[in-house]
Amino acid sequence: MKENLRKKLPIILIILLPFFYLAYTWDDLPNQVPLHWNSQGEIDRWGDKSQLILICVLLPLLTYLIFFLVPIIDPKKKISKMGNKLHSLKFVLTLFMTVLAMLIVFAVKNHSFSNPNLMYISMGVLFTILGNFFKTIKSNYFIGIRTPWTLENEIVWKETHILGGKLWFVGGLVIVISSLFINTDISRVIFLTVTGIITIIPIVFSYIRFKNINK
Repeated sequence: MKENLRKKLPIILIILLPFFYLAYTWDDLPNQVPLHWNSQGEIDRWGDKSQLILICVLLPLLTYLIFFLVPIIDPKKKISKMGNKLHSLKFVLTLFMTVLAMLIVFAVKNHSFSNPNLMYISMGVLFTILGNFFKTIKSNYFIGIRTPWTLENEIVWKETHILGGKLWFVGGLVIVISSLFINTDISRVIFLTVTGIITIIPIVFSYIRFKNINK
């Protein structure tokens, strides 16, 4: 009981941070605030500041709730076999969503998204972190590279996630480095290209590997 509380308390505090920050800045915010920026960092959508509450809910809180529910509804309880790795993944993703929510509130407060590449850098960091987790993810229906071929064969699952982990790690680094030194338009192209590559290659690999094993 105490061990579970020690594990959950830091995550709960992390989830609450965007709400505390939003409450702190609430009186300084006008009723109409910027809610979206284009690739050049220019405001292209405005809305009521109450919508910021939804951002705090949908990012860290929803992420935590999904990780809380998945082991419960998993029909074969496979995901529970990840043990502490599942908790670590939940912690990292919840923290990432908290930082993202606070970054959005900060940008809204200042009416400026000073560096649009920050979003690409954030996603690159996330890809790198997830790449480190891929090889530890056990076969399940909710997390990982879930193709018909990885779910059908444990060997295909394992080998696909080893390859996918390397691709996501390297791809994330490429996105981060390019976004630090290249202008936004080119960074966007690199981000979309890398994201496509690290998504498609593991899917194709899982299909080919499955066919080879069945031969």
